[in-house]
Amino acid sequence: MKYLQFLAAHRRFLGFGFVLAFFSSFGQTFFISLFGDEIRGTFDLSHGDFGLVYSLATLASGLTIIWLGRKLDTVDLRRFSTVLCAGLVVACFAMGIAPGVAVLVVAIYLLRLTGQGLLSHTAMTSMARYFDDARGKAISIAGLGFPVGEAVLPIVAVIVMQRIGWRGTWLGIAAVLLVIAIPLVLWLLRGHGERHRAHLATGNAVSGGAGRQWTRAEVLRDPRFYLLLPGVMAPGFIVTGLFFHQVHLVDTKGWSLTWFAGCFAVFAVAQLPAGLLAGPLVDRLGATRLLPVYLLPLAASLVVLATGSHMLVAAAFMALAGVTSGLGGTVVGSMWAEVYGVRHLGAIRAMATAIMVFSTAGSPVTMGWLIDAGVSMDTIAWWCCGYAVAGAALAWVATRPRLP
Repeated sequence: MKYLQFLAAHRRFLGFGFVLAFFSSFGQTFFISLFGDEIRGTFDLSHGDFGLVYSLATLASGLTIIWLGRKLDTVDLRRFSTVLCAGLVVACFAMGIAPGVAVLVVAIYLLRLTGQGLLSHTAMTSMARYFDDARGKAISIAGLGFPVGEAVLPIVAVIVMQRIGWRGTWLGIAAVLLVIAIPLVLWLLRGHGERHRAHLATGNAVSGGAGRQWTRAEVLRDPRFYLLLPGVMAPGFIVTGLFFHQVHLVDTKGWSLTWFAGCFAVFAVAQLPAGLLAGPLVDRLGATRLLPVYLLPLAASLVVLATGSHMLVAAAFMALAGVTSGLGGTVVGSMWAEVYGVRHLGAIRAMATAIMVFSTAGSPVTMGWLIDAGVSMDTIAWWCCGYAVAGAALAWVATRPRLP
């Protein structure tokens, strides 16, 4: 089934996945880090201090996801999604009123938990669970919510922040989400009960490309899982760290923050064709074959970043990193179902999501300490490039047929 026909046949449910992916932007590093200078100034934090606060909150959210994410296997999707949207509203409101560092930590924790973690987890797990033969297409279409958010929200946030301040911006986001998010999600999920019953009746609950339906405990004993993890975690670790310290990055490169924020549109635009191409490729070739390849554009982007300071370097870095991001959403999202089945997909993806969140918790504080110690952003980019190449190599080993 071609993309347009597939979209027309499943437009409401695919729209649900897209909307959750878009709303997850408010908990993503690329968005929160836009307020980094203002937050550090308000609470008198150094780069390393703010990185530590951010990392602790992110780490706590990852631990929570391990428990909450598996509920997606048992709790009605409508109820689960409604609670997540309400939690995101609370997180944005807390960010806007935070009187001190303690409340700031709680606000970032809730943003990372609901936004980066559970909204993304719910969107991708739902697409993987309820589509079998067209899983790649479904994930790629729903995943377009990520680049659309990255293209639109940074420049809007910078403009709004210049007018009403960083606190007012977060309070405005909370108000908009309160009015829009929950009613829209419930409307898009109308008729989901029938879909779920049909899914169970046709046996899709025990399909997914894997003849064996792995439990989370069995996955943890599988050696392939640990070989796959570095490659799966690499984009989150690297991009989160660089985006979190984007204000310092643009200072060292001589760029303006407005220019770099505008380059997020390049990041987003690059994801669109990559994500749409990944869908049919995954459906035809399989996600495991593509997994070792998807990190190579990211490695190239880091070489570009480390070797130049021209304004166009920012755009080139964003474009190449965007290709990996566009490919990765579909490739990694499909890979878990392809390798381990869908019966326990919520629990398995929750664990994988939590581990990826842990990796994103480590990069802001690690890079913050390196910056405070005088390590240049170019050197950090070279080290990250080495990590991306190593992750691709390990993924290649993990997907070889000779492995058990």
